[in-house]
Amino acid sequence: MKTVNGNYNFFLRYIPYSEEDEKLGMLCTTVGEIETPSRTVYPLNKNAHPAAFREVAEGRILPEFQLVYISDGAGIFNTGDKTYTVSTGSMLLILPGMKHHYKPLYETGWHEYWVGFTGSFFDGLVTEGILSQEQIFFEIGLHDYIVSIFTRIFDEVCSQQPLFQIKACSRIFLLLADLLTGERRKVHPEYSKQQLIVEKAKELMEANIYKEIDIPSIAQKINISASHLNDVFKAYSSITPYQYYIQIKINRACRLLEQTDLTVKETAFQLGFNDQYYFSRQFKQKTGIPPSSWKKSVYK
Repeated sequence: MKTVNGNYNFFLRYIPYSEEDEKLGMLCTTVGEIETPSRTVYPLNKNAHPAAFREVAEGRILPEFQLVYISDGAGIFNTGDKTYTVSTGSMLLILPGMKHHYKPLYETGWHEYWVGFTGSFFDGLVTEGILSQEQIFFEIGLHDYIVSIFTRIFDEVCSQQPLFQIKACSRIFLLLADLLTGERRKVHPEYSKQQLIVEKAKELMEANIYKEIDIPSIAQKINISASHLNDVFKAYSSITPYQYYIQIKINRACRLLEQTDLTVKETAFQLGFNDQYYFSRQFKQKTGIPPSSWKKSVYK
């Protein structure tokens, strides 16, 4: 799915669409992932982008929406009247017709994921005030599941199976919903203690993704019992903390199998699975195919 520029991730697609596609009211127009190393002129491979998209570091106005997620590094995001300090875990929302520019710090570089989208449905979100220029910068933190949503969008775009636009846009909705829900929590002080427990548990799981699954230890760090954590987590997420921990490990396994030379056995052990066969069963249950087949598909 990805090409590599030197030793760095470099993947992008600009997606043509027809009048028939436009009738859906929602279209995914561009996707990409680029790792810009430190002391590198930004953007990489500038001429690989259409003319309207190239001046991202100097200033541009786009005819579409974009979400840009920074998974590593630091930089700036400017909208003319305001400058934001971008860091790992920042998400930028670009609105149609909004003059802006952004770029990584020369000393640090950054790793970015983006998706562009357009259509009457998204325009309606602006009309209703659900999306606005008052709320275009989000500090959501580094989350493996956010990266996994972007990679699933990339998969849909690359495969272009029937109705891939609907599938890709459904994942764009997930990203927008996550951003807006997070902002609503900040402005409502009554946001429950139980929800904060779930968020803290997820952060700890992602921080310990390469260790063995130890739910009692996670609960202890939040100062609650394992049974209470299980009850709260399931009430708010519809899955147990153990199931969530397995899911993020499998998501990370997909990336390791795609992007490294690790074998299935080595991938399992690196992610804290002592039993390779248990790991393979869980992988197939979550993805529909065995990890060995997943790895082979990358090199087809």
